Amino acid sequence: MNTGRHPSQRRGHLVPSRALTLLLALTVVLTGCTGSRSSPGTAATPETSTSQGTAPATPASPQIPEVARKLDAGLQLPWSVVFLPDGTAVVSERDSAQVKSIRNGQTTTVGEVPGVDPGGEGGLLGLALSPGFATDRWLYAYFTAPDDNRIARMKITEDTGGALALGEAEVIFSGMPKASTHNGGRIRFGPDGFLYVGTGDSQRREQPQDTNALGGKILRLTPEGRPAPGNPFGNNPVYSYGHRNVQGLAWDSDGRLWASEFGPDVDDELNLITPGGNYGWPTVTGAPGRSGLIDAKVVWPSTSDASPSGLEIVDGVAYTGALRGQRLWAVPLEGESAGSPVAYFTGQYGRLRDVARAPDGSLWVISNNRNPDFALILRVTP
Repeated sequence: MNTGRHPSQRRGHLVPSRALTLLLALTVVLTGCTGSRSSPGTAATPETSTSQGTAPATPASPQIPEVARKLDAGLQLPWSVVFLPDGTAVVSERDSAQVKSIRNGQTTTVGEVPGVDPGGEGGLLGLALSPGFATDRWLYAYFTAPDDNRIARMKITEDTGGALALGEAEVIFSGMPKASTHNGGRIRFGPDGFLYVGTGDSQRREQPQDTNALGGKILRLTPEGRPAPGNPFGNNPVYSYGHRNVQGLAWDSDGRLWASEFGPDVDDELNLITPGGNYGWPTVTGAPGRSGLIDAKVVWPSTSDASPSGLEIVDGVAYTGALRGQRLWAVPLEGESAGSPVAYFTGQYGRLRDVARAPDGSLWVISNNRNPDFALILRVTP
């Protein structure tokens, strides 16, 4: 696929043959280190992964995740997991349109979201809990409808026996473009109390650069579905643009928003999000250093190593599940910079769709396409 880049061109003086040989050798070394079409030195690239997930013994290495439990939850194509205040996991299933709960290792059906039209990468996708869930009981869901992608909210009720159920669905935002692929789907409330929404370009390559279109964006909404005050383009839900297919959203301890994103046949990305920022798609991918466009902080040159999905940040480390890559990536963060990604569990558990922190501090990783799918419950220790 054409990524919109042109090979770099270099002008210089003629040099003696010995110096030329050294220059060529250095060029080969640098090329081998980056392994990417992106400009060398503009973004971190992955460490060589191992099946056991042993991290390099350096101070910058992330903490090592260990599997505390593999929970055979009997899920079918799960997409997103969130946690109630009591620790109950609530999971969306893409094709069944059902919301499941996992409590004390037992999986039950909470309800089915109406109006879901599954197909391809579409269906029931991201979930988010209201910041005031303890009192308002709102569960938000991003889903593919017959004509578009939408966000609805529903009350989660609980009877005297502890059984959960879904209330009536209220669509709060619609009109996000749909297709068989590139539907985006991740939603999450930020520290500011507003709802952030990752959308895909839905194979409409003209949309990501159009700030009046909803495809290829991160949106920022009020809990009622209106453009949030302070958005960079006025009374417009768009928060950042030039995205291809945003799959993960998470904030670091200083309130900075990071997002994982699918590239085309090259250059999956981890991005630090700036309000009003243009992340380049479809003009560029990765970190080419193009004026006016924001480079990714991490670039995975080969999508077979990543296809990063759900994202969680714990103690300064960004964890993202990899679908095609079938591993968990851990990226140490320091301020606005990202260190070298390290892979864990490569090829051991199949496609990994979502990563989320539970109230007890454990890290849940949801598998995808094992049918039935399961949850890995991880401990993260120094």
